[in-house]
Parts: sequence; C-alpha cells; structure tokens
Amino acid sequence: MNKALFLDRDGVVNVEKNYLHKIEEFELMEGIIDVCRTYQDQGYLILIVTNQSGISRGYYTEEDFAHLSQWMIEYFKTFGITITRIYHCPHHESIDGLCECRKPEPGMFLEARKEYDLDMEHSVMIGDNERDIEASLKAGVGMNILLSREALSSQADRIIHTLGELL
Repeated sequence: MNKALFLDRDGVVNVEKNYLHKIEEFELMEGIIDVCRTYQDQGYLILIVTNQSGISRGYYTEEDFAHLSQWMIEYFKTFGITITRIYHCPHHESIDGLCECRKPEPGMFLEARKEYDLDMEHSVMIGDNERDIEASLKAGVGMNILLSREALSSQADRIIHTLGELL
C-alpha cells in the first residue's frame, strides 16, 4: 500500500486568491516546496484535493482549471517534486445540489484511495479550512494538520501557523 500527502490547493499550495485560475496570479505558499520534498523523500505520493466552485459559478472553465493544473505539475517538477494527481470538485451545492466530492464530503479522498491503493491511516492531510479536515477524517486519513493563523480549535491533530513548522 502507498501513503499520501493530501494537500488543499488554495491557501496551502498557493496563496489564497479568490477563484485563482490564471498562471500569472499563481504564488506559492512559503515552505510548500520544502514540505512536499520532505514527504516525497519519505515515500509519500503528493495529491492535491481542491474544491473549485468557480467552475460551477462560471468564473472559469474546466479547461482553465486543467491548464493551470498541468502548469502546476510541470512547475513542481522543476523543484524535483512529483504531484501525482490533482483532484477537484467543480460543484457548488447552491447551484448543483449536493455531491460526494465537495469537501467536507470525502469523495476525492476515497477516489484517490482506490486509484493509488492508499493506506489512509498512514497518510497525511494539510488543509487551511475545517471542511478540509472533516473530509479527511471521513476518509480515514490518520494525520490531519490545519494551517491557520486564526484557529484556536479544530478537529485536526495539529494546528500550525506556517508550513515551516512541519520541517
């Protein structure tokens, strides 16, 4: 079985910018490359799980998202990091109704578990929102880390203020 480092995208991999879909607006979070490298060196697959309701809202298209995602994968390769896959949920409950993939539901995690034969108990999730942690817990991920400067409590195993705290 494989183990994974699950990452939320906006606010963990890149600086949070509402409905990011343009390469020129992409800005890495400080420390994310080193965190990915550390986990990759320990044999973790790097998987991104991201809600992208901007697609459903019409702010950008699936093609825009795919273009940025492919660029991200190639960009991370320049640092020696392999992003195994980027999972996304394009839905928003007020537009599309409920779905199994939008966090806090665990659909993206469960799909990854099946596709990559993941040992969820020995996998890790880093999210910046409680719904990231909820989805991860529902999927059985063993270590959950909330990246937040404001949170005083969380269902996560650990709250960090910067990614550098993981190094």
